[in-house]
Amino acid sequence: QVQLVESGGGLVQPGGSLRLSCAASGSIGSINAMGWYRQAPGKQRELVEVVTSGGTIYYADSVKGRFTISRDNAKNTVYLQMNSLNPEDTAVYYCNADPDPLAALTGNPRYWGQGTQVTVSS
Repeated sequence: QVQLVESGGGLVQPGGSLRLSCAASGSIGSINAMGWYRQAPGKQRELVEVVTSGGTIYYADSVKGRFTISRDNAKNTVYLQMNSLNPEDTAVYYCNADPDPLAALTGNPRYWGQGTQVTVSS
């Protein structure tokens, strides 16, 4: 089993920045892909960014140039730096992990975090 614990969410004004962290523990040796999804009220959960153990990054067009995913394998932690936030980024952000990158990319990862709320509002 793998446990994922997110942190770093909160309230930020439009144009501001936040950095999310997700620390993995447990049987982490099997993990390949780690990343982030988000779910806004009344909407389906959607991919934000995913990074594989080899460093390949997949991201949604809506966050291109604004969000950056990074991974510290020594700390078993993945980060999401979010800049130029706008109200449409308001959502619960979920960390995910899976031995299979395809599972992580298609929204069916084996492991999910509990989620952290990000609210962008003036």
